Amino acid sequence: MDDTAEKSPLLEGLRVVDLASWIAGPAAATVLGDFGADVVKVEPPGIGDAYRAFSQIPPNPRVEGVNYTWQLDNRNKRSIELNLKSPNARAVLERLVKWADVLVTNFPPPTRERLGLDYDKLAPLNPRLIYADITGFGETGPDADKPGFDVTTYWARSGLMDMTRQGAAPPAINVFGSGDHATAISLFAGIMTALYRREKTGRGARVNASLIAEGAWGAGCWLQGLLAGASNPRPVDRLNPPNALGNTYRTADDRWLLLAFANENKEVPLFLTALGHPEVAEDPRFRDSASRHAHAPEIVALLDKTFATRPLAEWRKVFDAAGLTYGVVQTLEEAAHDPQFVADRVFVPVDDGGAEPYLTIDSPVRLDQEQKVRPRRAPDLGEHTQAVLRELGFDSAEITELQNAGTIPHR
Repeated sequence: MDDTAEKSPLLEGLRVVDLASWIAGPAAATVLGDFGADVVKVEPPGIGDAYRAFSQIPPNPRVEGVNYTWQLDNRNKRSIELNLKSPNARAVLERLVKWADVLVTNFPPPTRERLGLDYDKLAPLNPRLIYADITGFGETGPDADKPGFDVTTYWARSGLMDMTRQGAAPPAINVFGSGDHATAISLFAGIMTALYRREKTGRGARVNASLIAEGAWGAGCWLQGLLAGASNPRPVDRLNPPNALGNTYRTADDRWLLLAFANENKEVPLFLTALGHPEVAEDPRFRDSASRHAHAPEIVALLDKTFATRPLAEWRKVFDAAGLTYGVVQTLEEAAHDPQFVADRVFVPVDDGGAEPYLTIDSPVRLDQEQKVRPRRAPDLGEHTQAVLRELGFDSAEITELQNAGTIPHR
């Protein structure tokens, strides 16, 4: 019997104020919401979080009736409109801080200070508050106040972008949001660590995450070598790679395979047998790891000819039968229809009340003994403003006063 069926979500009762915008900060709050937290997203009146418009920016495809990027990173939240620049907003902000267990922000340090959102001003209002902030370049240093996105900071500044070049080709642009989503998981982990600390000490804490730190962590296998005094690894040249058995190859039907033989001594004989040429194991170029690396360009040339003789489907059967480690370079369209993603609950249905359910991407953190909430529709701008204000104790006269002051819109 499933012992999770009758249980409340793990984070039910946890209150979160999401003051962040775009992806990394809001996505961390989304993961909290996936486990049942009550997340209130605070947005500027009229325009809301600029990320609402991302799915309409070319070349992003439009989907009728579904703001798909907004849905991904803001499901399971309530939205209120609040003009933080209005003097009257302070009363609302202070009540939100006192209400909250967790506050998430990604304003740059000068903006936080200007709006009175810095940790030192908010922490005294709620000694148990977990204040989680995310930045492009961290909290200190000459670039701390600069704006940063994942493409400029996580991807470019870390050295990851440089390592994608093939020969003299220009560096590749990463998939937008990839660094943001990785950083969101780090911020989520920091928030949960701080909540654990609060259980032990009774006190709140400040949690930091940054795109630049996440980028360094992502580039760590190479970057750590340089810190230890190793030589700078060159961007991989497919025709002259460090290892021909960790390389991409084109099949007869113009698809690409990726070999990834981590245990070469075990997999190379299996590989050569699968190719129908076990005798090649006696070739001096294939004899051991050092020889294979020294003769990588020659081996690439041989394998290019070999892989060009059969289509992808045939190579998959050959490699699967041999138990070899390889990858298929799938298109995004193929990934979106890959049955493994559905079988393993990477893709889950959205509960939006519509007759035609669609799938969204689940957050990657799971506990076998805990049930996540089913993804609900992401909120419309300001959809819950008055309801949340009433929960915070504002009466009708006070709400009208906030509307007349331009702190919240008339709705």
